[in-house]
Amino acid sequence: MFNLTKFSTCLLLGFLCLVLSITSSVSAMSLWSDTGASSSLYSDYRARAVGDTLTIIISESSSANRVGNAANSKSTSLNMNAGTGIFHGIASATAGNSDSFQAKGSIANTNNVTARMTAQVLEVKPNGDLIISGTQSIKQNGEEQKITISGIVRQADITADNTILSSYIGNAQIKIDGNGPIARKQRQGIVSQLLNFLF
Repeated sequence: MFNLTKFSTCLLLGFLCLVLSITSSVSAMSLWSDTGASSSLYSDYRARAVGDTLTIIISESSSANRVGNAANSKSTSLNMNAGTGIFHGIASATAGNSDSFQAKGSIANTNNVTARMTAQVLEVKPNGDLIISGTQSIKQNGEEQKITISGIVRQADITADNTILSSYIGNAQIKIDGNGPIARKQRQGIVSQLLNFLF
């Protein structure tokens, strides 16, 4: 005798198995990745591993003033009377010498650097600190300006938008090199450099 209840149950179980198999195959072919920072609502995109990048906001200013004065003088004199006795042939004599030196110098230097650039993590220290390095080169009308920065960054100092101020970089080395007609005009000529070296 045909049992309608058992047949309905088997049909329902078969339908559920079919749906589950389709769902698993679809999820396996999903275009979205469940790995990485996007898998968690609490993840951020701050640099933390080798190869990650972070934006550095360079805002540095420095000034130095120095004034130096030096002076010295020296004078000597010698008087010798005419000889007597067996030295009667020696006439009286007077000699003198004077020397003086004076020098003045002053230095006034002011530097202001403002830039925004991206650096890459080269190494992660055992304590979690990041070794970073980056280069930015801008060339316009034959003039090239190259900014190079490197140093150590604490992960705690990196903001939520993956930026850090240059003042928070340890052992920071910021180099700005210029190349082009204007930069060459700002350098002393070979003759001037030679005269400064000799005198």
